[in-house]
Amino acid sequence: MPTRPGTPRLLRQLNDRAALELLLSSGPLTRAELGEYTGLSKVTAGQLLSRLEERDLVTVVGEQAGGRGPNAALYGVVPSCAYVVGLDVLPDRISAGVADITGTIVAEVSADPSGHDDPVRLVRSAVSQACESAGIGVDRLRAFVIGTRGVVDPGTGDVRFSFDLPSWHNGVLAELRRDLGVPVTIENDVNLAALAERAYGAALGVDDFVLVWAGVGQGLGVMLGGRLHRGFTGGAGEIGWLPVPGEPLPTDVSEPQSGSFQRLVGGDAVTGLANAHGIGPGPGSEPVVDGGSVGDYVRTAVTEGAEAFLDELAGRLAVGVAAVAVVLDPGLIVLSGDVGRAGGDALAARVQDAVARFCPSQPRVVVSRVRGNPVLRGALVSALQQAREQVFSDTI
Repeated sequence: MPTRPGTPRLLRQLNDRAALELLLSSGPLTRAELGEYTGLSKVTAGQLLSRLEERDLVTVVGEQAGGRGPNAALYGVVPSCAYVVGLDVLPDRISAGVADITGTIVAEVSADPSGHDDPVRLVRSAVSQACESAGIGVDRLRAFVIGTRGVVDPGTGDVRFSFDLPSWHNGVLAELRRDLGVPVTIENDVNLAALAERAYGAALGVDDFVLVWAGVGQGLGVMLGGRLHRGFTGGAGEIGWLPVPGEPLPTDVSEPQSGSFQRLVGGDAVTGLANAHGIGPGPGSEPVVDGGSVGDYVRTAVTEGAEAFLDELAGRLAVGVAAVAVVLDPGLIVLSGDVGRAGGDALAARVQDAVARFCPSQPRVVVSRVRGNPVLRGALVSALQQAREQVFSDTI
């Protein structure tokens, strides 16, 4: 395999990238600190900082008091050197967020897509609103990631099929890229929630874990070796189709909500179980439909201490968790989604105990710790990875 020679230009590029990553993770830093952490001499670190300042990637952000001499300048990454957009697309709501290169979210908006079927127009409108709220032009964006329900083809990047968003079809990705003039990526929403969990939540820094999305629909985000596992067709994690003893097998896989595990723990199942235990959704709740509030029943059960309901719900969820555990043995399972987040630690502990009773692999089960919209947060994480790759790979 051919290798790139260690030319001075390449070495400068590698040093610049290492410095930028260090400033993002540990900054702001002085020239001396940067040299110490990277192993570079003060002279080389100073030259590096000058290059990055000339490209408006780094600037002085303060001073650090020293000994008898003058205060040392503190350097940090210029937040405005790159921006990214993330979207969470649902049948009844589009959420869009803008983040700067440091990961700081500078704007977040929501839009109602009702009456509009053109994905390109919907996305363009949401992005324009988000950029306007952030006070930047669309031309300032470096990367753009869309989270959506459905299976994304790993070969083409298009949505292969989505029950909830039929207008998202093959060819939409190319249209979005042409229309926006920005690198666009479409990703499964639960996969993005897993990225957010690893970056900010209960799986912070964990290389092997599974996120179980429990709500109106069911899904998995599988992280192996620090990378998302999407499967050959992009269908890894469609746990709603898991065969379950005692539940009928689907006769038509094109029929939504017909998978065996979905019948056991989906929105209708949780609602029926709650009604059987005399639990209501709580005041002010919406009907349980797409994007509805099935989690309100679970939240009410936790508040009221409805032990029997929580035990039975945990036992049902444990069927899917155990199936994942005996195949992947991830060690950590994170409960997310409307039901998972509403159940909190009380539900997670019950699921862990139930799994331990009939599964030789006994993973730790915890609730999501991501604040806000986990799909949107994950979309921004993915977009930032792409943008930083662009910026940090082209510093010379």
